Amino acid sequence: MLWIELTRKLSENLKEPFELEFVWRQQHELSKLDWLNLMREEISEEDETTLKAIADRLAKDEPPQYIIGWEDFAGLRFKVDERVLIPRPETEELVQMILEENPHQEALSVLDIGTGSGAIAISLAKACPSWKLTASDLSESALELAGENAKANQVQLELVCSDVLDDIAGSFDLIISNPPYISPDDRDEVDASVQKFEPDSALYAENDGYAIYEKIAQQAPQHLDEAGRLYMEIGYKQGERLKAIFETAFPEKEVSVIKDSFGKDRMLKVC
Repeated sequence: MLWIELTRKLSENLKEPFELEFVWRQQHELSKLDWLNLMREEISEEDETTLKAIADRLAKDEPPQYIIGWEDFAGLRFKVDERVLIPRPETEELVQMILEENPHQEALSVLDIGTGSGAIAISLAKACPSWKLTASDLSESALELAGENAKANQVQLELVCSDVLDDIAGSFDLIISNPPYISPDDRDEVDASVQKFEPDSALYAENDGYAIYEKIAQQAPQHLDEAGRLYMEIGYKQGERLKAIFETAFPEKEVSVIKDSFGKDRMLKVC
């Protein structure tokens, strides 16, 4: 059987027909031209077995990033698996905004709450070597993976196991967080692959998705320097309520809701 025949047959059962191509190309470091040339060849029994196994995993909604074992984010590569949320493009916009608005050469102290794979903290540390990054998470296994990613990307992080700021000492110039913000009642709105494979603790929060934000609002004023800034990713329906919450927590600061490239409320800034 030719590669193209088997690939077409297996892709018919997938929600995203190009996922099979994506996984195989990434695993074998093939260019698009390499893949097109491969399609004209006879497939070996070994490759047929492997390709069918990948297609089976994809058909069961396993994310391609977990199958290949990594995701690119902000120009860097991060190992990902079921211990952590897969970094999203909208979070890259948060990182970009932080880098645009803060001096790279100053020795800023920065805290990333709920670091997961370490994508935010590591990206900032890579771009700004003079910044001192602390990355916290409630999950020990997530922190273990963040440590692996920091080493792979050759940056230094202080890793702290903490429920929000419960076990965080000191104050910071920047506090950043992309916390869980989906209401458990909205679980059915989440893609099947996310529901089945990505960690619930990184997705869902009590009190209609506001619980972690409320805890940050309660604790952050004691840990943010007087001239410090707070940056967070938010759900697209949460901007108005979160603006009110953080205006109460930081009455002397300006609270802004920022839209993403699709025009949706996606980030909140306190400065």
